Order: sequence, then C-alpha cells, then structure tokens
Amino acid sequence: MSYQQPLKKVAAVSTLLGGLLILSQPLLASDGYYEDYADRFEPLPAIAPLPGDNSLTPEKIELGKMLFFEPRISSSGVISCATCHNPALGWTDRIPRATGHAGQVGERNTPTVLNSGFFDAQFWDGRAEDLEAQALGPIEAGVEMNMPLEEAIKRLKSFETYQQAFAEAYGAPDTITEENVARALASFQRTLNTPNSRFDRYLRGDLNALTEQEKRGMAAFADNGCTACHSGPALTDSNFHAIQVPGSTDEGRYGVTGDQGDMHRFKTPTLRNVAVTYPYFNNGGVAELDRAVQVMAREMLGREFDEQTIEDVVAFLHTLTGEMPDVAIPALP
Repeated sequence: MSYQQPLKKVAAVSTLLGGLLILSQPLLASDGYYEDYADRFEPLPAIAPLPGDNSLTPEKIELGKMLFFEPRISSSGVISCATCHNPALGWTDRIPRATGHAGQVGERNTPTVLNSGFFDAQFWDGRAEDLEAQALGPIEAGVEMNMPLEEAIKRLKSFETYQQAFAEAYGAPDTITEENVARALASFQRTLNTPNSRFDRYLRGDLNALTEQEKRGMAAFADNGCTACHSGPALTDSNFHAIQVPGSTDEGRYGVTGDQGDMHRFKTPTLRNVAVTYPYFNNGGVAELDRAVQVMAREMLGREFDEQTIEDVVAFLHTLTGEMPDVAIPALP
C-alpha cells in the first residue's frame, strides 16, 4: 500500500470533521433563544450544598432513609415523613392540605422535599433556616405526627437495629439523640435531587432538548419578570413575597415574625418538578398548572396572560421535571 492512501483517508476525515465543526458552530446562534436567555438560569447540580457540621456519608443517608419511612416515631404508629412526602407522588401528597394525626387537616399544602437542600429557608413561612432545623418539627407537630421528641428517641432506642445504625453513622454507641435524628433526616433529604431535566440539558448546550414552544415559554417566563423570584438552580429565591391566592386567609410569615409587613408573605416555592407536585400555593387551592400561571400573572405581575402565552409557559414548566431519585423503601426493624 502506498503512503498516499492513508494520507487521503486522513484528509477525508479532516474534511468531514471540519465540515461538522462548521455546521455545529452556527447551531448555537441559530437557536434564537440560547444566547439571550440561557444566562438567566442555572442548571441544577447533582449535589446540594452541605453545611460544615453535617458531612454526607452513606451511613447517615441510610439511617436518614430509615427514619424518613419510620411510622413508629409518630404517636399513632402509622404516620411517617413519607406519608405526606410520598415518593410516588413527586415526594408530596397531591391533596390540597396535609392530613396528619387522627385525620386532622393542616393549614397548608405539603411542599415537595425534592431539591430541598438547595433552599435557604424551609416551610412555607420560613420558620426553619435549613433541613436540620426543619427535620424535627413535623414529628412534634400535633396536626402531623404528634410525638414528643423524648418519646420518639425512647422508641428508637428500643430497637437494636437503630442502636447499630446510629453507632455506624456517628462512630460511637449511645448516639440516638434528637440532634442526630435531625442530621440523619437532613442527610437523606439532601440526596433527593432531580438533575438532568430537559431544561438542564438545554442549559448545558443540548439545543434540541426543548421544543420551539417550550423555548417561547422560557422567553415569556424570563421577559415577564418571573425570574425575579424564581431564580437560582432550584428556581426559588427562598425569599418571602405577599400573595393572596384564591380561598386563602393564611397570614403567612407574619405568624413567625409578628411584623405587619410580612402579612400574607410566603416563601417562593421551587418550580423544579412543578408539573408533578400539584396542587399549588400555600393552601393547595389551585389544581391545574395553567390556572396557577394565570393566578401568578395576575397577583404578582399585575398582568393577564393571553391563552397562547399561558400554554407556552406551561409547556416550559413541564421541562423542569427531572430524573426522580431512585430510592428503595427500606426494611424497618
């Protein structure tokens, strides 16, 4: 074989690669949206930020998972965190307001725990600043699990499996404490993230991940000011904004601060997975996503979106559904 034959092959491959490169370069510009809008959003990282005093370990995560599904830390013995945060229902319950101990109906809609490690405030009224501070509240709440923490700790200590699991997670015996229960639950919840939605793929350069309508919806979402509050990787600023949703008399953050300026203010909910975490708003008063968009446009923006804009924004919001965490229900002692 002559030297010319392999050289011809190299030249042909170089020409092909060069042609592909030329074709790929204008693809970004020809999208018509990416350059103008992609920098207004952030893709969701796979791992949530970690606090300095609660490192993430397999042992803590596994223990936290057991506690999340453990109904015996409720006074009735039948309610667990997963009762309201059901993995099959977008890690929420899909009913307007949470139902807890003895069939009591709470004041507020159950927020999803998906991506909650990215929030700078927890609960609708922000009364907890992080997952560790949030974790024990539902156990004690009379309308939820209705269990005094001392009794919950006593129950956990009665199981040899939990004694061992806590010892493995915290490196010493006799570590079944309220603080460690909170840390384990928080560790597990920090793994419940949904990266790699179609929108994330688009932000990372896959311009075919969204349809033309979905890109129009992204543009309408940004141009109408929705990103003022729905920002950051979880599409929430974790701040509080006044909104009067249909049927709600909830005083919101006012109940935490006593500041009249916080009346009817609620934490901005994440829009990640919003298409599968209905119903919407603090009272779960709106079941349909298109109607929720209408309410937000009217109440927060002072506008009435036309039907096409609503359809486009709803199409965009559906692209925020990510890959659900693959969690096997644990075997409990």
